[in-house]
Amino acid sequence: MIELTGLTKKFPKSKFPAVDDASLEINDGEIMGFAGLNGAGKTTTMRVIAGVLLPSSGKVLANGHDIVKDKIAASRTIAWVPESPNFEPDSKPAPLLRYYAGFFGVSGNEARERVDKALETVGLAQYTKKKLKNYSQGMKKRFSLAVSLVAERQNYLFDETLNGLDPEGLQFLRKLILGLKKEGKAVFLSSHILSELENLADRVAIIHRGKIVSITTPDQLANTKSETVKVVVANPDDKLRSLLAEYGSLEIRGGSITIRNFTGKTSAVNRMLLDKGYDVRNFSSEASLEDYFFSQVGEAK
Repeated sequence: MIELTGLTKKFPKSKFPAVDDASLEINDGEIMGFAGLNGAGKTTTMRVIAGVLLPSSGKVLANGHDIVKDKIAASRTIAWVPESPNFEPDSKPAPLLRYYAGFFGVSGNEARERVDKALETVGLAQYTKKKLKNYSQGMKKRFSLAVSLVAERQNYLFDETLNGLDPEGLQFLRKLILGLKKEGKAVFLSSHILSELENLADRVAIIHRGKIVSITTPDQLANTKSETVKVVVANPDDKLRSLLAEYGSLEIRGGSITIRNFTGKTSAVNRMLLDKGYDVRNFSSEASLEDYFFSQVGEAK
């Protein structure tokens, strides 16, 4: 479990705090998503939790251990995967992982077993003879995940780990993160890919200009009125645009219509389309995390 209480981080040359009085709990067995624009404070928050940066004020506890006052004990509960990890390019994966295992207090047969298991889990077992400099970007990300798995921590920090992965890599990471949740781990996942956070996270915290402006859940999103309406009709024609233009900004691709900044009543528009002879297959206005995110960021300006 990770607990932030009034966390603030200021940098000397910056007029405003990078993180401003942030309070948050990431519980065991929970995936907490973390969303924000570039420069909002996501990475700084992650780095403070990981112990790489000291907080200016406030408190960070990892399994009850203060990351400043009891850093060694706190660090033993945290595995951190930064956005752009750097490794010795001429190293091969297994020896380097065993070297890292030593920092985690693991040696001998246990270290070898953890390394073999981690490489198998992330799909790199067949590439152990390659040097890291010959790995693709996706393979390097998998290696960074292997480092975190060798550590076998209770709390996992993933900073933009989804970015740059191909579909296979995304699918693998989803399964890995859900597996950690099933094991009762606390997972803190920051990403620009809001659809992935919406599908994976139990809760999502939104940070804007250093402040956590909102924390939401999938259930709360489902009950949030959306300004975006999506319609699918089986028999689209040229008249659709003129019929729907007064209700908002249109994006039409064949029979799929998205109406942004929607004004009007969804039931009335749906009935109008049916009365005009359109075969309406879907009409939805359920809020997405993207809709909610921009509403919160806009309100916080």
